[in-house]
Amino acid sequence: MATKIRLQRHGKKGKPFYYIVVADARAPRDGRFIERVGSYNPNTNPATIDINFDKTLEWVNNGAQPTDTCRAILSYKGVLYKKHLQGGVKKGALTEEQADAKFAEWQEQKDGKITGKKTGLVSAKDEARKLALIAEAKKKEDKAAAIAAKNAPVAEEVAEEAPAADAEAESAE
Repeated sequence: MATKIRLQRHGKKGKPFYYIVVADARAPRDGRFIERVGSYNPNTNPATIDINFDKTLEWVNNGAQPTDTCRAILSYKGVLYKKHLQGGVKKGALTEEQADAKFAEWQEQKDGKITGKKTGLVSAKDEARKLALIAEAKKKEDKAAAIAAKNAPVAEEVAEEAPAADAEAESAE
């Protein structure tokens, strides 16, 4: 039986949520599956991926073929890299300790990138909020100045019109 690792869509229209499942290749997309190995939520930034690493690695080693999207997800989480390193151990190119050290180094680097992206997104959001507050304060000050200017000249114009009217009356006499 040919098995595939693929996504099974859930969630409402416009808000997809996927389960990562191992299924018979002949089964429909959202139909029967053998085992659920994780979930994928593309609605968050960065996307939330939760997989059972050991079960997924076992299925990949047993010959389950991931779809293109699942291949990208498994590569992102390191399942395919771990399989690659295990192949090197079987061939004798690496020892188990070297493979584990390489994988730990790769995983640490990947976690650093993810953390960097998350902190960058949070700082960008805070910066946008600060700029919006500054723009709002400036708009409020401009509006207050316009109201003060509108109210102040009315009193000055009345005061200016009276002496002008007196000057016109004197010149007319």
